[in-house]
Amino acid sequence: MSMLSLLQPSGTPFEMGKQLGVFGATAVHRHLIESSAWKRIVKWRGSETAHRMRTLVQRQFPAINEEIEGLAQGLQLDTEDVFLWNCRGDLLALAPDGCTTVQIPSANGPRIAHNEDGDPGFRGHCGLGLFAPVNGPRFASFVYPGSLPGHTFAVNAHGLAMTVNNLRAQQIAAGMPRMVLTRALLDLDSLDAALALLRETPRSGGFHLTLAQRGRMDLLSIEFDARAVSVRLLQQPALHANHAIHADMRERPQIITDSSRHRQQRGDTMLQSRDINPLAILADQSDPLLPIYRDADNDPDDENTLATADMHVGEDHVRWQVYGRPGTAPLYSLIDAQPA
Repeated sequence: MSMLSLLQPSGTPFEMGKQLGVFGATAVHRHLIESSAWKRIVKWRGSETAHRMRTLVQRQFPAINEEIEGLAQGLQLDTEDVFLWNCRGDLLALAPDGCTTVQIPSANGPRIAHNEDGDPGFRGHCGLGLFAPVNGPRFASFVYPGSLPGHTFAVNAHGLAMTVNNLRAQQIAAGMPRMVLTRALLDLDSLDAALALLRETPRSGGFHLTLAQRGRMDLLSIEFDARAVSVRLLQQPALHANHAIHADMRERPQIITDSSRHRQQRGDTMLQSRDINPLAILADQSDPLLPIYRDADNDPDDENTLATADMHVGEDHVRWQVYGRPGTAPLYSLIDAQPA
């Protein structure tokens, strides 16, 4: 089972970032900086593209820039290298990030269930962060060592619920890093504000987001890349793996791995059942080579499922659980951004 530490960063952006860095430092120094992904991303050090992206962050999101600076200090690494690592999905089409999301519209409010798939070397070193910024809403987010919160699964104090899937877009621009954008979404108070930010900000790489908010029935599937933002209001159960599937996005240049394709196909098949069980879908291993729940040492994308979230977005609250593995007892139960 994947165990998740509970951490509670608080204070200024720099202070929260530093606390995150201290939390992740051991795993980053023992594993990350020796990985091929790290070695590929730091080759962008000193590049004009990286400089332009950093300048955008400093101008539009100075607080998040301070969070990155604090993260670097806590990690005891160069700030530029840590910034680049948080641009990995923008600059590297095959960054080690995966995920599968099940999306269920309901008269009782949307339900979002999500497998967080990432670097197996981080198993046992990730956490659930309960963040208390001095300026901005509280939020709870899965966190990886060395990374900003928000590009995984998260809920903020305004009842904004979000899960994030990697898109391996091959057309990027020197825009806002996608992980900075998803961090910025956690400071917002509405779905409308989230959509406006995504549409109005020059973007770099691509993500898929599932968004919902307490008190609203809307369940949104959003795909974005450097050139466009596509928004679907879901009215039927759906699943999303790691490639663009919206009609206006799926023909764009992207990398679709065998795992992503098979998880999408298998999930779509399971959604045809009369009794849809999102956690059973996320636990599925009927394909031993390319399962939805991924725990193989030889996973072809070098990714494993590190945690699962199950969010029920109601009228007054988002009630959600975080699991080490679907079908087991939850590790944490939360209401909005606080423990239940």
